[in-house]
Amino acid sequence: MQRYSRIAMALHWIIAFAIAFQISVGWALEDLGARGFALYQLHKTVGITILLLTLVRIAVRFTKPRPAPTEGGWEGALAKAVHLGLYLFMLGAPLTGWALVSTAKVKVPTLLFGIIPLPHLPLPAAAHELTEGGHGLLAWFGILLFLLHVAGALRHQLLLRDGLVWRMIPLRSTALLWLLALLVPAGLLLGKAIVPAAGPAPRATAAEPLPDNAASADNAAALTESENAALPANAVDASEEAVAQDSIAPPPAWTLQPGGRIGFAVGNGSDTIKGSFGKWTAAMVMDPERPETADIRVSIDMASASVGDAYQDGMLPGEEFFAVAAHPTATFTAKGAERTGANGYRATGTLDLKGITRPQAIRFTLTGTGESRKVAGSATIARAPFGVGNGASSEGLDAKVAVDFAFTARKDQR
Repeated sequence: MQRYSRIAMALHWIIAFAIAFQISVGWALEDLGARGFALYQLHKTVGITILLLTLVRIAVRFTKPRPAPTEGGWEGALAKAVHLGLYLFMLGAPLTGWALVSTAKVKVPTLLFGIIPLPHLPLPAAAHELTEGGHGLLAWFGILLFLLHVAGALRHQLLLRDGLVWRMIPLRSTALLWLLALLVPAGLLLGKAIVPAAGPAPRATAAEPLPDNAASADNAAALTESENAALPANAVDASEEAVAQDSIAPPPAWTLQPGGRIGFAVGNGSDTIKGSFGKWTAAMVMDPERPETADIRVSIDMASASVGDAYQDGMLPGEEFFAVAAHPTATFTAKGAERTGANGYRATGTLDLKGITRPQAIRFTLTGTGESRKVAGSATIARAPFGVGNGASSEGLDAKVAVDFAFTARKDQR
């Protein structure tokens, strides 16, 4: 019996496994929200891989001899139509998926296998709805053709018993036939197995543990939004300033030393996304013995945010999250602070993020003596009032983001 070439056989079974996997994963993506981000990236990688393998399969089909058709009439016509439809599906589904990503409002970068960048297609945003509908329709079209193809193979093997299936098996081995046939359910099961399980209800997320010098009970917990709104303004009353003694020295200014960190963490279903800002500056004037003298200003370069994943890092500057093009910097300012413990303080001020200004409070500690102090603290920021995470990919994220910071400051010499 004439068989297909070995490369055609290999491509047939690899693509069959990949399609089964894609079908299984595709069913779950819509309901996952942000929890399905990594799976969505894998789905794109597998889709482009199917596209490339299909192009190779087409080239092999025209360059390698293949067995002649065994049936005529309507059965033969149906078989040809199914094969042609499958090729259209294997080309059309990845291409419409690529177009869907390219026309989406939130531009999500694509790195094939986490390494190779895939550019967006030069398509207008108005084409998004059309590509979205086309991709979904092709998916169902592909499932139908896939089932018809399997049914045809079973018909030839179990009813007609003409051995047609052996043309796509390198050896006439029943064990090998079953092994290859099991690739299809294996793809379906693998796709289902890697889908994230439903996580618990959204919760407030604690920041990462602070350094030992910040472990006092006074600042271990971050402030909630309601606490922020209820805090006093900490303004120094003008009458108190009027009676201040001339002998009191002005509060010292402190200069940040290299090596500091501002980190953030947000719950994502059963997981937690953690990241940090690579570029930021801070200016602090404060006498630790007179916290009401505090004058704090922290400016963060929002384009420097990273969670350690190229896909998600590419999303952070976009409109859904930080809108860096219009609002490159976030700024926290506070005048005055209040003591909460031996080394603990609380400062209430304002946070300007994404063009929106709201009250915000932080807790921090100052440890050490003399010219150098270690500063560590935390805050909890409600993301919705600032419009951070306002799209479909953020649906699984917790409502509040925990922020932690730690750095060393040295007193300026006057």
